Amino acid sequence: MFGRSVFQSVVERLAAERAAEDDDEPRAHRVSGLSSGFVREAGAAPATDGRRAEDLYRDLMAEDGEAESIVPPAEPAPPEPPVMPAHLARLLPQEIAEDLALSADDTAAILAEKRRRFARANHPDGVHEAFRDAANMRMKVANLLIDEALARLA
Repeated sequence: MFGRSVFQSVVERLAAERAAEDDDEPRAHRVSGLSSGFVREAGAAPATDGRRAEDLYRDLMAEDGEAESIVPPAEPAPPEPPVMPAHLARLLPQEIAEDLALSADDTAAILAEKRRRFARANHPDGVHEAFRDAANMRMKVANLLIDEALARLA
């Protein structure tokens, strides 16, 4: 061990152990602690497995060696375009104010609740892609109207 690196001494020890194992008769590889009932030997596979795969392949072939014509599945019908909810078409500030039902008696807590309720129904992340611009516009106007109402309260 002196004069050699640790790596060299480990490699030599492993080579010596391997040479000693090669001299012994070959042993089956088993996991210690498991009975042989858990492990299937490689030679124990039924001889028909490979033949079965070949038979299945040949069943798919026509007599002349060409693959049988397989009818492709029918094309699925294209999805119908989504229908825009009616409230998303209301983009004028007066219409959005009506939808918010703003009043002079609203407190900051009531306005915050109206903002949350409006966002649940109109947020761009909650609508179809095609209608996100309209939903985004509605949210901008609604937030502006609520912010103005909050500024009047202060």
